Amino acid sequence: MARLVHITAKRPIKIEPSDKPVWVCACGLSQKFPLCDGHHKQCDTEQDGTVYTYDDQGNNPKPAAPTAPPEP
Repeated sequence: MARLVHITAKRPIKIEPSDKPVWVCACGLSQKFPLCDGHHKQCDTEQDGTVYTYDDQGNNPKPAAPTAPPEP
């Protein structure tokens, strides 16, 4: 089943479980999820209030066509 998930984070989350920090993906584009792989850099050009879609590899951002909200 395909899903359109709205994620607004544009940067990873830094956690420090030991002496070496770990960066966790918050944008949803990482191919190494849950770890960050740098794909969030594509979010820099996104406009606030606009929904974007990405291909299966987390590349080629494009504004999404408007969608109707799901039925309750």
